[in-house]
Amino acid sequence: MDTAFDFSAQFPLQKAPLVQCITNEITCESMANALLYIGAKPIMADDPREFSQLFEQTDALLLNLGHLSEQREKSLIEASRYAKAKKKPTVADLVGYGVSEIRNQTGKTLVENQPTVVKGNISELRHFCGLPSHGRGVDASALDQGEDHLTELIAAMKEISSQYPATTFAATGQRDIIVNQNRVVILNNGVDELDRFTGTGDIVGALIAALLGAGHDPFEATAGAISYFNLCGEKAKQESMGLAEFRHQTLNQLSLLMLENWFERVKGWKK
Repeated sequence: MDTAFDFSAQFPLQKAPLVQCITNEITCESMANALLYIGAKPIMADDPREFSQLFEQTDALLLNLGHLSEQREKSLIEASRYAKAKKKPTVADLVGYGVSEIRNQTGKTLVENQPTVVKGNISELRHFCGLPSHGRGVDASALDQGEDHLTELIAAMKEISSQYPATTFAATGQRDIIVNQNRVVILNNGVDELDRFTGTGDIVGALIAALLGAGHDPFEATAGAISYFNLCGEKAKQESMGLAEFRHQTLNQLSLLMLENWFERVKGWKK
């Protein structure tokens, strides 16, 4: 049923969570600034020697598979273990899942440590769920996003969520799917231009982590972060012309859209 959503997880944040990000150099600055724009505090720390002290201070953790290296693999896995032991709210972003066996194995290890939220684009989540995918590199394929493909993916995500009952799973694309053991939502905001500058998925992962760090329910945090960023893109498209200007305006809207009743414009379906 088409419905409006009354999100409990919204921006602006009521507190400033400290979010530790283990991520790639390509989008590191964009993610850090995005967190600052919405009122969170980033720390981009990936040295395992700091983890025991960092985990006493941080409110949430983001683990991003982008630009994987041998050292980053070790940092991701060690941080994931710490997060499980400390019950730290954690987002695992399966960037490029399906590209290589080493990336797949690293992603599986992160998920086995039961993060709060697992996200990826629709092609990455199809790979993770064992479904055939047309995705190449870190980009989702339009061929994976037809109605039958989405129905198939929802069923597979439900099955995966039964194996990981404490985890919310999110697949982003032209429509965004969020699944946990009890709930399914399909979101329908956003514009095509969001697929045409790098780091959009990484920023969404950071926004989810910020809402988790502020104490919000994982399912609501995931829906709220995805919807907010997509609406930033919609607003930016109204105010920009070229893609460089669109990127600038999208990031600018992270600090501006929260001044409006943005959640009233969320579109989607509860299933």
